[in-house]
Amino acid sequence: MNKQADLGLNLSRKRTRKTVFLDEMGLVVPWRELVGLIAVALPVAPTGRPPFAQETMLRNHFLQQWFGLSDLAMEEALFATPLYRDFSDLSGAQRIPDRVSILRFRHLLEEHQLSLQILTTFNATLTAKGLMLKSGTVADATLIAAPSSTKKKDGKRDPEMHQTKKGNQWHFGMKAHIGADAHSGLVHTEVGTAANVNDMTQASALVHGQETDVYADAGYQGVAKRQETQDIEVNWHVAMRPGKRRALDKSSPVDALLDKLEHVKASIRAKVEHPFRVIKRQFGHVKVRYRRLAKNTAQLHTLFALSNLWMARHRLLHWAQG
Repeated sequence: MNKQADLGLNLSRKRTRKTVFLDEMGLVVPWRELVGLIAVALPVAPTGRPPFAQETMLRNHFLQQWFGLSDLAMEEALFATPLYRDFSDLSGAQRIPDRVSILRFRHLLEEHQLSLQILTTFNATLTAKGLMLKSGTVADATLIAAPSSTKKKDGKRDPEMHQTKKGNQWHFGMKAHIGADAHSGLVHTEVGTAANVNDMTQASALVHGQETDVYADAGYQGVAKRQETQDIEVNWHVAMRPGKRRALDKSSPVDALLDKLEHVKASIRAKVEHPFRVIKRQFGHVKVRYRRLAKNTAQLHTLFALSNLWMARHRLLHWAQG
């Protein structure tokens, strides 16, 4: 008896969660716009082997971000996993991109700051679909861990990463500061800094200039008085410090109203946690992959761009199929 048939499995038709994920993302990524974006930056090789298609390399790059693969792991995955080859249009290909080709493509994106342009391109698509209203922004930051030492000969930490204390725990690494749309939670701006940089110092860089209101947690207390925010004409809605909120007398009408106001502000700020969850839990990005802030910030631009599409994928698919 055929064991496969006995188990009720048909491996040729089985759609795993990873298959569904790649099918959905393959449909919502604006490939034509992205290929046009990177075409001007890709060098033309006059000699040697013909280069891989731009879209193929871009698909490989996105696979790396979605599944947390190094350059070598990406090369091996393309050889070992038919699903990845199908997604990258490499089925039946005579050659597979090796880790050097993958590395060079990533360096190309970094050199020309194309990851930031990818985020901008994605957001233009989302704005055109009415998914980013731009009337309000939520500002927040999250810590991304970095190795406390390296395997290099000097054994030193990345000099651009720093240590900071959050609660009673010390963390070493960087911070990803984001400005997210208050309506949808989609990220429109991202800034990377060392972990010890105060959140409030980056607030002015997280607004796009079209919003009327900005929401932030208690760590941004006093942001409206800073010099760099004086020319930003928005209403700052910063959370009350936890200790002060706990001291409110709920039996007092005024204090009860203040508590309700804090609850409303917290419900709006909660949307900024969604993209953090996607890149850390869905994409597994809990630790920096490279040395230096510029490289890791570029990767975060791409991750947040992809998280925006992931969060909006159902509505985008509905429009695409309609």
